[in-house]
Amino acid sequence: MNFWKNKKILLTGGDGFLGSFIHKKLIEIGVSEENIRIPYIRDCDLRVWENCLSAVSEMDIVIHLAASVGGIGFNKKYPATLFYDNAMMGIQLIEASYIHGVKKFVALGTICAYPKFTPVPFKEENLWNGYPEETNAPYGIAKKMLLVQCQAYREQFCFNALYLLPVNLYGPKDNFHPEHSHVIPALIKKMVDARKKGEKQITVWGTGEVTREFLYVEDAAEGILLATERYNKSDPVNLGVGKEIKIKDLVYLIAELTGYKGEILWDKSRPDGQPRRCLDVTRAKEEFGFVAKTDFREGLKKTIEWYEKVLSEK
Repeated sequence: MNFWKNKKILLTGGDGFLGSFIHKKLIEIGVSEENIRIPYIRDCDLRVWENCLSAVSEMDIVIHLAASVGGIGFNKKYPATLFYDNAMMGIQLIEASYIHGVKKFVALGTICAYPKFTPVPFKEENLWNGYPEETNAPYGIAKKMLLVQCQAYREQFCFNALYLLPVNLYGPKDNFHPEHSHVIPALIKKMVDARKKGEKQITVWGTGEVTREFLYVEDAAEGILLATERYNKSDPVNLGVGKEIKIKDLVYLIAELTGYKGEILWDKSRPDGQPRRCLDVTRAKEEFGFVAKTDFREGLKKTIEWYEKVLSEK
């Protein structure tokens, strides 16, 4: 609590999926509501330089979560938007934070920054050993630029900026939009909706043979706050669980948990994305004591229950 006492915190994306859980945890550890500033896009577009300067003014800590994101389909449709939005927000916020004397800047990167054929498990030192998977390269590279900026500002200005690489997140309050969502909420929505409508089959993108790793959103929030409190180095840090699952196995697990009994068709003309994703999470444990706690099956149950509850309230 000594670290957080009287700190003024800018939490970009604080009204979003991950941000809402970090906001809640900050309150739980004793940070007062008046010391948390959350910029909302309707009146503080962080692609605009003047808004970045205003947002960071008088802040001690910036936790930058705000991002333009989506699944494979969204990435393929809007590559320029994803590159521009994410690069402009991050680059300007870091510069504005340095100008205003912010004491610590926490930048959230993305697993999409890793090369397409990274040896598994992904180690932070492999980050520059190739080009990212093509469908999400513009997003991944825009976010990776922020690592370079954080390291450059630390070297030249002694600016305390750190860079975290969270794996794919999931959990309650996730984005279940049919066009913008990632794989877990997309599958949950598809199967729950099909079950309720009595549909006999659904179609899933790809072959199902690729693997992904998933981190429960509350665990991610805990990891980010531990890093904010305890980590002060330029080396990037993975946040994950260190376990992967085949998309095919994930699909059948979600079918079981949602009660979907119909046929599952695989559209192999659609892209799979990166062949494998699984992180080496040693550095996070050693540097600031982060270990993910939530069992994957239990996390999925909580996510499905939340989505079903939202549907029942409509």
